[in-house]
Amino acid sequence: MKTDRRRFLTFISYLTALLVLFFSGTAGAQVRERSLVLGIGLNEDHPQGLAVKRLADTLRKESAGKIQLALMAGGKVGNDLTMIRDVQKGTLDMTVPDSSTLVGLNKGFGVINMPFLFEREDDADSLLDGVFGTRLLDSLKEHGIVGLGWWENGFRSTTNNVRPINKAKDFEGIRIRVIQNPLFREVFKTLGAEPVEMPFPEVFNGLKDNKVEGQENPVITIYSSRFFEVQKYLSLTRHIYSAWPLLISKKTWDDLSPDEQNLFRKAAREATLYERKTIREAAARAVAELQKAGMIVNEPTPATLAHFRQLLRPVNQRYRSEFGQEWIDELYLARLKTESDRVKAILETEGRKPAP
Repeated sequence: MKTDRRRFLTFISYLTALLVLFFSGTAGAQVRERSLVLGIGLNEDHPQGLAVKRLADTLRKESAGKIQLALMAGGKVGNDLTMIRDVQKGTLDMTVPDSSTLVGLNKGFGVINMPFLFEREDDADSLLDGVFGTRLLDSLKEHGIVGLGWWENGFRSTTNNVRPINKAKDFEGIRIRVIQNPLFREVFKTLGAEPVEMPFPEVFNGLKDNKVEGQENPVITIYSSRFFEVQKYLSLTRHIYSAWPLLISKKTWDDLSPDEQNLFRKAAREATLYERKTIREAAARAVAELQKAGMIVNEPTPATLAHFRQLLRPVNQRYRSEFGQEWIDELYLARLKTESDRVKAILETEGRKPAP
């Protein structure tokens, strides 16, 4: 009996040791000491910066302190375009740029910014988390970049120091800073403004020094960047949806073990969900905060927004061929599926069956 007990206890000890080795494997032999750097153009207290810190915390925790990710915010290591190039070269480990700045690597990224493409954030989530968004990220591998997910920047609105934007004519003659991307330039030129391309880290001083009279960004970026200090009017045009792909250098990625890569993917997904939740909550508060800070806020009428869409139809048509019909077709097929799934869910909730 004592022999059987000893054998049982020995077996339990052996099994416990195996379990410890199994569950600590990721944070053990397969994870090396690493110090990585992630650069962004926005401030560290922006939801994007907070999400990077969340990502860093998760990586540190899940690697038992072996993986350290440092945030370099506020354009300290460059603007979106230069950081993308550095990630390609492997001189910067990670970045989270605006998707529009990746058009030079794959024109399909420009499709996301087609004017008035989305009405709801959930529609963008379904598109970017699905086959369409995955294919776009996978296309970056041949350019030395690995995509780990899609973060939200949000629907872009317009600020300026001249007048509220209540109709298309109100854009006329206003010098508006836009992203370094031909589509953004064409959109505002078509609406009657004078678009000026400018890297994001230069925008605040550009507005302050009157090099430009306005700019366009999601409301949370307008607030966190303190544009209310140098801008008078905010018009909630919501003209373009903007997304941020979370990117890591392929050189950095290929140096990771399979366990480390798995850790990064899981941490990236957790940070993605956190970022979307955080930025949407912040955006809901930002408009009221901007009004408190002294900005005059207006929302164009549905009729005005419909007029904007009509004016921008030629731009959409031109950029369909510019971005590639393959990506356009895939995007609209994905959107149709998303809408179909949404309608089915509503009908099922109401106890009805969709028509065959």
